[in-house]
Amino acid sequence: MIVSPSILSADFGRLDQDIEMLNRSDAQLIHCDVMDGVFVPNISFGFPVIEAVARKATKELDVHLMIVNPQNYISQVRDCGAAIMNVHQEACVHLHRTVQAIKDAGMKAAVTLNPATPVETLTDIITELDMVLLMSVNPGFGGQKFIANTVAKTRRLRSLIDRSGSKALIQIDGGINHETGRLVAQAGADSVVAGSAVFKAENPELYISELAKL
Repeated sequence: MIVSPSILSADFGRLDQDIEMLNRSDAQLIHCDVMDGVFVPNISFGFPVIEAVARKATKELDVHLMIVNPQNYISQVRDCGAAIMNVHQEACVHLHRTVQAIKDAGMKAAVTLNPATPVETLTDIITELDMVLLMSVNPGFGGQKFIANTVAKTRRLRSLIDRSGSKALIQIDGGINHETGRLVAQAGADSVVAGSAVFKAENPELYISELAKL
């Protein structure tokens, strides 16, 4: 399991220490949640923080834009050092164009679906994607309860990917812990985003290691 801890749940007063912990850990990615207060009802952080994380991190940055008009910020995300740029299907009028622009900028292209958005909306673009993220909570805040329907949704997405021949990874974000992580792993997920469960754990490095073994 590819673990992508979300720094939204980190201690920003000691962010450098938390990044060093992630560098030592079995995490393969570092998840950066950018929120604009428009697409989602919260504001998180922007490019200066991502740049600071990139300077310290030895793991690839997985930048998740929960914002309107994400296509306007492709070059800024690249210049921050992101390896993966993730946009919401619901925020992109011209999703194919945005995906191609992300790839042309030298990043991997990922698309996120909100809980109420069917996986079938990606049928005609699935072979172009490097990753699909399924939100297992309504985006905007950390610490929410996992939406149980995500397990069945993961199975449908796995079937769509396998039938199409797509190489896209499946990532799940929201309410992930050992129990829910095991459920989505069994349903076909390749990666999990974990925030509160990791950073509130007594031993975050051990917690990440256990998630990676799912």
